[in-house]
Amino acid sequence: MIRVLIADDQPLVRAGLSALVNMEDDLEVVGEASDGIEALAMARELRPDVACLDIRMPGLDGIAVARELCGPDAELAIPVLILTTFDLDDYVFGALEAGVSGFLLKDADPETITKAIRQVAVGLGTIDESLTRRIMREFVQRRSVRPVTTSLTSDVLTGREQEILVLLAQGMSNEEIARALVIELSTVKSHLARMLPKLGVRSRLQAVVWAYQNRFVDLP
Repeated sequence: MIRVLIADDQPLVRAGLSALVNMEDDLEVVGEASDGIEALAMARELRPDVACLDIRMPGLDGIAVARELCGPDAELAIPVLILTTFDLDDYVFGALEAGVSGFLLKDADPETITKAIRQVAVGLGTIDESLTRRIMREFVQRRSVRPVTTSLTSDVLTGREQEILVLLAQGMSNEEIARALVIELSTVKSHLARMLPKLGVRSRLQAVVWAYQNRFVDLP
């Protein structure tokens, strides 16, 4: 059973998400928080498998909570899925830098949301494919980047890992990557498991950020 904490300052949103999650046989809502302070306290007490956070909340915003749950110095190491209306502002980019594992729009269909929770729970992370380029374009434009030469990237990643990173940055799932490269799904997972530590990141989403920040993948 995947234990989920939901934090949102809108009661109707919390109720809707809770109902959606609890309908699934393998998902269970263990706590609902109406602000960031309550979310952090509940996360520390309940230790959920996934924390679904809104970005803008009273007390502490979702970014501050995410830093405590999944940031570089976090003691809890609880994966965070951001569910947001997704205005492109510094809240979003701060969340990326805080180490969140995924982003979805609040109006995503139910199957997409429950699938994302499962992916985040097992360390895969997720990002809405329609948002990937939009997010990264703005992220790169707002943040200074450290160009990485082809030779340096080759020193960091194998040829196959580079291929997987490109497809990952396009928003492909593991299954889609396996089909595109005509390899086994287990092989994709093995490459990802080796690739993330090489890049110094802990999730698929952070790997995508790395690819765009370092100009490994070009923005169209």
